[in-house]
Amino acid sequence: MTVAIRPQPGPAREYHFPDFVRRQLDNGLTLIVASVNKLPIVSVVAVVDATALGDKKGKEGTANLTAQALREGTTTRDGTRLALDLEKLGTSIEAGADWDSTVASMTVLKDRLAAAFGIFAEVLTKPRFRTEDIERLKAERLAERMQLLTEPRGLADESFARFIYADNSRYAQPMSGDSRSVSSLSRDDVVSFYECNYVPPQTTLIMAGDITIEEAVTLAESALSEWCGERKTSSVDADRGARDSRAIEIIVKPDAAQSELRIGHVGVPRSHPDYFPIVVMNAVLGGLFSSRINLNLREAHGYTYGASSYYDWRRQSGPFVISTAVQSEVTREAIAETLKEIDRMHEEEIGEEELTLATSYLEGVFPIRYETTSAIASALANLVMFDLPEDYYDRYRANIGSVTTHDVLDAARKHVQPERLQIVVVGNPELVKSSIEALGFGSVRTREVTDF
Repeated sequence: MTVAIRPQPGPAREYHFPDFVRRQLDNGLTLIVASVNKLPIVSVVAVVDATALGDKKGKEGTANLTAQALREGTTTRDGTRLALDLEKLGTSIEAGADWDSTVASMTVLKDRLAAAFGIFAEVLTKPRFRTEDIERLKAERLAERMQLLTEPRGLADESFARFIYADNSRYAQPMSGDSRSVSSLSRDDVVSFYECNYVPPQTTLIMAGDITIEEAVTLAESALSEWCGERKTSSVDADRGARDSRAIEIIVKPDAAQSELRIGHVGVPRSHPDYFPIVVMNAVLGGLFSSRINLNLREAHGYTYGASSYYDWRRQSGPFVISTAVQSEVTREAIAETLKEIDRMHEEEIGEEELTLATSYLEGVFPIRYETTSAIASALANLVMFDLPEDYYDRYRANIGSVTTHDVLDAARKHVQPERLQIVVVGNPELVKSSIEALGFGSVRTREVTDF
């Protein structure tokens, strides 16, 4: 019998992230430019420190609604005219807000950059925020909410956040708001949020592609020099956990053929010094297809089509999550096998082959991520959002490659905490509750979808 031998990874190709320079305009706007001249294309990204953490209590969703409303027209162009003018230039503008920033972006041919950037600046600085447009965007968000409450995967993600964070923590609420908060939003809320947060000192403009710093400064000064305002953002404590002991909640879906599982706890902030050991440790635990949890639940037991784990990296502590969906009849077994894999990560160092497999993958895919101007601009946006060092991307692979088997063990023991694990099951309680109670996690709470 012929036995297949896993091919060994070759030496990593040399990689150097594109050089970039920073400038600050007189109005406080920061400009970052990476000149990449392979194609006559320029990607533009505006990173605004206008986040979901800036939403007022009871007004969750304001940041997202404001970002979306940017695309609905300016003081000189209605939404239709704006879309047509951008289409004539072969581009479009995307905008959205998350926990750590608002980002507006576009990619355009170099010879159309000046005209397109004029519109981009107009969208950023002169939105009209028409009441009809805001009400339509609210209706769309409310429709999304109705859809989410019928879909087990989205329901599990939202339920898990509500379960692991304290009720008064912003991270416990949906980033884009829930039905009650979105319904309460008005045009005045959007305008107030915009005026408070969209100011040059809280904005970084990034350009990557066929452009020099001098050309970028000329463009930015011509279109944005009259934009003014002062930094006003304040910090919000968003990541307080709900409890320090294990707990289980079942979200009632009587018609569910499967159990959607989320297991984990509050993680660590993106700035944590153990970031690289955690990334490698998670790759071994559940971050790759060949990870321990996926091989156990999918390949060894056939409980699921796939299982994974991840840290949701944010400025404050996002969740550490193990995610899968299994047949209702094996819900308890799937949870038990997942806990075994967590215990195994705590008990002994991983093997050198597992370490090499994880680090080779992470090092190998890294350069592929930054082959387009939009990807380079997005990478620079992450640099800004998380205040990463200037040489972060050049040192990434060396930092991954320096992680040892002992580092992985240390990261698992410090950052995957079995005694704090929280479990959310979206499924049929009549099929799963009694068996889950046998796990010994304590009482199992049930919650109706109508509670959301």
